[in-house]
Amino acid sequence: MNLWRILTNGVVKENPVFRLLLGLCPLLAVTTALMNGFWMGVAVIFVLTSSNIIVSMLRKVIAPRIRIPCFIVIIATFVTIVQMTMNAYLPDMYEILGIFVPLIVVNCVILARAEAFASKNPVVSAAVDGIGMGLGFTIALMVLGGVREFFGTANLVINGQPLFDAPLFEPALIMIMPPGAFITMGVLLALLNVMVNRGRSGAGA
Repeated sequence: MNLWRILTNGVVKENPVFRLLLGLCPLLAVTTALMNGFWMGVAVIFVLTSSNIIVSMLRKVIAPRIRIPCFIVIIATFVTIVQMTMNAYLPDMYEILGIFVPLIVVNCVILARAEAFASKNPVVSAAVDGIGMGLGFTIALMVLGGVREFFGTANLVINGQPLFDAPLFEPALIMIMPPGAFITMGVLLALLNVMVNRGRSGAGA
């Protein structure tokens, strides 16, 4: 299978958030800022890629009847590594992300790729699929977080430094509150559907 196609599949065609609508719980909860989305995305990329590799390596060893518990144990191992590393080196971000770091264990994106792809494909393909899906998830987190932060604070903060010297406009505080997540997600999905439909119409013409 073409590795480039596998990689881009998770970013565009089967983006886990914008196309498959998976993993929405952490997406809507932690995306109050651009950097929150980035670090959660990095954690998911690591767990998804690592678990895909191990599941693929063991795909002929794990009995079908116990595959799901085995997948969860594998995923939980890498989530524990992420927790300990983030708590040691990024304690402030770890505190911000809170319970949603350990909840990566039950992120449906990771379990779905282990079941649907990694358990049926070679190690290299499984690793590339994990990277692609993880990148797609990270991009979605950053887009949603960036939009919410920009309109909710009238600024963007990157590595602790505001991008602008002063707020550009009167911020809409609702955007960094829970309703803002649903509003932003709905608008982004609507825009994406319009773009896709226009592309299909143009191709049909």
